[in-house]
Formats: sequence, C-alpha cells, structure tokens
Amino acid sequence: MRHGKAGLKIGRSSSHRKAMFRNMVTSLFKYDRITTTDVKAKELKRWADDLITLAKRGDLHAQRQALAIITEKEVAYKLFNEAADRYGDIQGGYTIIAKIGNRPGDAAPISIVELVAREKSKPLQPRSRKVAKTASEAKKIAEKSKEASSEKPAPVAPETQTENA
Repeated sequence: MRHGKAGLKIGRSSSHRKAMFRNMVTSLFKYDRITTTDVKAKELKRWADDLITLAKRGDLHAQRQALAIITEKEVAYKLFNEAADRYGDIQGGYTIIAKIGNRPGDAAPISIVELVAREKSKPLQPRSRKVAKTASEAKKIAEKSKEASSEKPAPVAPETQTENA
C-alpha cells in the first residue's frame, strides 16, 4: 500500500530531490517566476504553497521551519515580510503553472511557475449572474455593468502624430 507517501520521486535519490526542490523554491521566491519541466513544476507548487502557509502564520517556529528549507536568509525574510500583505485574504492557490511548450533538446514539456500577486485594495467579487426577464431589466443590468467597468481606467492608445509639410 502507498499510504503516506506523498510526493514524486522523479528518478532521483531522496537527498538529490530534496536539495533540488530547496534550490528551486528559493529561486521561485527570489525571482517570483521560474521555468522548469511540468513534473517538477507540479511538485514545486506543493513545496511553495506549504512555505507560504508557514509565512502567513509568521511565528518563530514557522520561521525556523521555513529556514530549514529556504537556502538564503534574505529570501526567507522577504517571504515572511510580504506574505501577510500579499496572500492574507486567500486560502491557497498561491502559484500558477503555465505550460509553454517542449524543450528543444529532449522534447520535455516545459512550464512556468509563477507566484500569484493579489491586490489587497480590491477584494475579488463574484460575478453577477442576473438574467433579465424584460427589456427594462436588461437596460438596468447593462448600466450597472458599465458603471463597474468605468471604475477601471481604460488603456490609453498611443497618439499618432501626423505632420503636414
């Protein structure tokens, strides 16, 4: 039976695997984005989410547990200082994995692992799923959606200069 054996072996010894993921998670927190293979990215997501949960907790024991994994002290301090502000309102899903294609040398599938950046000023609101039964209700719903979209500044198109000589 395979009870209590979480994690992937990915063809490496346990010491090599542990050292590799410690280095990868340190690089992820240092640069906010790294490129790796799909299998490593999925396992790295588990490591990173666990460390962010520790950082959100923020007590001394959590700091010592994180420093046992993260290889650079500056990165660990940065994580603990930013975690509450950056991830305070969400309960997981701190990383995104985006597949970008295959590596040219051996055709291994490659992904980008990126930390999620949430703005604390605007909490996420669920979308309105109202269905209009009459034309007047449809106009009201359209007006409300226009007001909500007008709060966001529209992107400004670059102005083209034409000179008449």
